[in-house]
Amino acid sequence: MENRYLGYSKDELIKLSGYNTAKEIKSQDKLWRETYSLVLNHKLEIFNFLQKVFSQSNSNVILTGAGTSAFIGDVLESVFQTHTGVNCRAIPTTTLVTHPSQYFQKEKSTLLISFARSGNSPESIKAVELANEVCENIFHLVITCDANGELAKIISDGNGYLLVLPEETNDKSLAMTSSFTSMLLSGILISRINELEKLQTQVELLSSYAENIFRNYLPQLNKIAEMDFNRAVFLGSGLFEGIARESHLKLQELTNGKVICKHDSFLGFRHGPKAVIDDKTLVVYLFSNDPYVQKYEEDLVLSVEAEKNALYTLAIMESNIKDVNSDSRIILSESDQILDEEFLTIVSTLPAQILGFYKSLKYGLKPDSPSENGAINRVVQGVNLYSYDEKKH
Repeated sequence: MENRYLGYSKDELIKLSGYNTAKEIKSQDKLWRETYSLVLNHKLEIFNFLQKVFSQSNSNVILTGAGTSAFIGDVLESVFQTHTGVNCRAIPTTTLVTHPSQYFQKEKSTLLISFARSGNSPESIKAVELANEVCENIFHLVITCDANGELAKIISDGNGYLLVLPEETNDKSLAMTSSFTSMLLSGILISRINELEKLQTQVELLSSYAENIFRNYLPQLNKIAEMDFNRAVFLGSGLFEGIARESHLKLQELTNGKVICKHDSFLGFRHGPKAVIDDKTLVVYLFSNDPYVQKYEEDLVLSVEAEKNALYTLAIMESNIKDVNSDSRIILSESDQILDEEFLTIVSTLPAQILGFYKSLKYGLKPDSPSENGAINRVVQGVNLYSYDEKKH
């Protein structure tokens, strides 16, 4: 039987210049299992490296990356801090490069965790160089999808550890899909390295949720993409605000800016940003599976739905939340099992990826390279880097 990706054959996708994107989105459930196996195989090495880092007094962690890779840190910041007990901050490389003295502390032991699909973004390399220049006691953990990238080459064995994810995670298309979710998964697993064997059931359940989306919800997402919206808002609480941010970028990127997107927290959205909703706006609710958090999320949904300003609303939830009155919903779970909240963030990214793919085709764009004027590239272009004189700061 011929493989189909998001409802299309390989030949159809090649003609549409969307084969790589569709395949990379569809392959994620398999790649999550492979990423888990990879981390498990390197458990002892990773554990020993982290023990070396965290045995330092007054240590701290900085999670970094550029663009989509930076949003991994947004999700992981509290997860990593909770499970390791070490102070952790998410700071993009694009901020570290311009303001290193505000974030790198000379005498404080620092673990810089760098996420990068290719590792060739100039800011990623510069952030590592600045960390080495400013910090007296610096360690590096690089999580990348490309063993041949520049970032992978500059990490030394003495103070660094390099984790290269399965080759298929190194997306060929412009938009990061499987690379984002696989790097996020690896970060979650590393934060819980002491209980890695027990997490296999979480990864299997996570993969089954993705299979559910591919099996049952593609027609619904395609139908939504056919609607006449040119704005989209993604809302998420806590960890899911980082997923809302990534979802925002993915739909906007794949439509080459023809759909202007925004993200916010459920509670934050009330404080002015809600004014963006009009009759050309799609609103997507990314629900937590924490009952306490859901109370606040449900209140916001009631407010938005009562005003009836949006063109359409979509709710993404692990289990059915009866009191949510959205136009449609994606229910991820087909069982009574419950994912830990951080794992649920990973699969909650998929609907925006799929929407972006379908909407890109609707606009007559090429999903593998939707930027018609070359404004965005797979690896950022045109960044000038300058020497940093620490003495002047």
